[in-house]
Amino acid sequence: MMISLEHTKYLKKIKKQNRIIKLCQLSIVVIFLAVWQFLADKNIINTFIFSSPKSVLSTIIELYKTNDIFKHIYVTVYETFISFSLATILGCLIATILWWNRFIERVVDPYLTILNSLPKVALGPIIIIWCGANIKSIIIMALLISLITTIINITQSFKDVDINKIKLMQSFKATKWQIYTKLILPSSFKAIISTLKINTAFSLIGVIMGEFLVSKEGIGYLIMYGSQVFNLNLVITGIFLLCIISAIMYYIVFYIEKRLNK
Repeated sequence: MMISLEHTKYLKKIKKQNRIIKLCQLSIVVIFLAVWQFLADKNIINTFIFSSPKSVLSTIIELYKTNDIFKHIYVTVYETFISFSLATILGCLIATILWWNRFIERVVDPYLTILNSLPKVALGPIIIIWCGANIKSIIIMALLISLITTIINITQSFKDVDINKIKLMQSFKATKWQIYTKLILPSSFKAIISTLKINTAFSLIGVIMGEFLVSKEGIGYLIMYGSQVFNLNLVITGIFLLCIISAIMYYIVFYIEKRLNK
């Protein structure tokens, strides 16, 4: 099939625009780091409090030499992956049950709202007492933060499907399973993907909160330890590593979204 000249120009325009957007995104990071280092070199900012890109890089190299950096990154990524996977699977399953049974959904709806508004860090001491000061407590903490949001968002996306389409399928004697698989899930695809993107952030937040409380490994532990000994270079290095991990997780979900769209 021949592609028209106008369509070719349009595709080139879109590609050019995408390159410009990526260049602008990269430029923002480069300019931020350059200005930060300039202010540190000129003693305009206190490097003891604000650190500097060179100090962060030196800290990363030091952690690499002591073989600590990969250990802490692995622990945080592992905990985040487990909590993210559990929240996604359980969230979709529970949302399906709530959509399937309207009575159950109406019963548990206020409890979901209350749990969602409850600061999960307040449950930290109870979780530690129940599960111990170990990785289980961290995963449960992250799961509590991300699971409720997943259930609420996916359930709402199921309920927002056009009722007229559901009635149309019912008029053709479609079963509830057929309505769910052929209409509800495909119609909620974008909402589910958006929930997964949010889920990556919430899972990482929950893991770091858990590591603040009980962990002796992980990036959250590095940040907490750095703050206790007033090593701001270590604190900002931990935050920098979290930004990288968060970006990688986001782009993984973004890549999955593109593949599924195709």
